[in-house]
Amino acid sequence: MIRTVGGRLLGSLAAIFGASVVSFLFLRILPGNPARLILGPLASQQAIQQQVRLMGLDRPIYVQYLRYISSFFSGDWGFSYSNGRPVREVIATRLPASIELGLYAFAFAFVAAVVLALLSTYRHRPVVDGTVRAISFFGLGTPPFWFGLLLLLAFSQALHLLPGPEGRLGPAVAPPPTVTGLYTVDAVIAGQWGTLGNALQHLVLPAVTLGLAPFAYLVRLLRVNLLEVSREQFITVVRSKGVGRWTAYVRHALPNAFLPTLTAGGMVLAQLLAGSVLVETVFNWPGVGALVVDSILRQDYAVVQTFILLSAFAYVALNLIVDVLYGVIDPRVRTPTGAR
Repeated sequence: MIRTVGGRLLGSLAAIFGASVVSFLFLRILPGNPARLILGPLASQQAIQQQVRLMGLDRPIYVQYLRYISSFFSGDWGFSYSNGRPVREVIATRLPASIELGLYAFAFAFVAAVVLALLSTYRHRPVVDGTVRAISFFGLGTPPFWFGLLLLLAFSQALHLLPGPEGRLGPAVAPPPTVTGLYTVDAVIAGQWGTLGNALQHLVLPAVTLGLAPFAYLVRLLRVNLLEVSREQFITVVRSKGVGRWTAYVRHALPNAFLPTLTAGGMVLAQLLAGSVLVETVFNWPGVGALVVDSILRQDYAVVQTFILLSAFAYVALNLIVDVLYGVIDPRVRTPTGAR
């Protein structure tokens, strides 16, 4: 198990290095001069050259990369010229909103996928199975921004059941005292139950919109695995010992069909935590997605590079956690190859 995790860790470090190099070089070859964008179109050539030297853009590319990577690991993520603040502060104000939305979208996708996959494969009812498959096809083929607009029209404009694109809270509701940056968690800590309810209402539509495609992918994957496991002989043996059909299905079939879904779930969660630009735009969600797009247009290298590297770390960390959980759930992973 330790050897497996060590190998994964080395591969993860190589992936982080590759992501940092590719993003660094790609942003440098984009057309335009960041110094001119900072100083404006009326700046003199001498002022632009001075700004280029100040930003270190006149140095060799490998020197710029080494300076960037060393500064990142020392905690200096640079300065956002488009926002007029350090990158750490800019991302810190936006990242909690994306994390909260991503976590709730993942919770919806994962729970709904497990429940509907069980209902779809249990007793093999054609109507239920066909309905679940139709929902999954709809989720995979529907653009998130279009689905979000439909939800807004239906539940906000027509039925008035849920708030519209107001952001994380209603205009008359003050944010809870900041502890984690997640409004629902901070509201619970502060005991502000009205704020908690308002935050949850504002999370429903964007979380369902963002989680629809991951739900569709996970439910199809888990459904196929459950169908395969339900045909295994050990399920028949468990049933022959007097265990009920539903109990055997949940306690024995589901855990054995869960491993591929666990891997996919880790990748889905990492993707959701990175945020969705279109969904955040539709619901006026003050996350990091819109910040990154705006930084790309303004060639604000520091913000984009930091976000890409943080996203790479999120993918690596979550995949390592999944590998460890594999060993906990499936003892075969912990067993050396020669001992099997």
